[in-house]
Amino acid sequence: MKFQEISEMSSDELLTKKRDLRQESLHLRLQQQSGQLEQPSRLRLLRREVARIETVLSQRAAKAETK
Repeated sequence: MKFQEISEMSSDELLTKKRDLRQESLHLRLQQQSGQLEQPSRLRLLRREVARIETVLSQRAAKAETK
């Protein structure tokens, strides 16, 4: 998901997406520990997507604080 797509989402949607991505990340880490993970690069992509979402959320929080 691109940064522009993320920034167009509402805060509630972002929080839901973040929760879902973290849940998926947990499942992939468990698969990795058991040796069943087929796509290790997916973990890295998930971490980056969560970071993008957190960046947008923190920018919105800072913007709301200054107003």
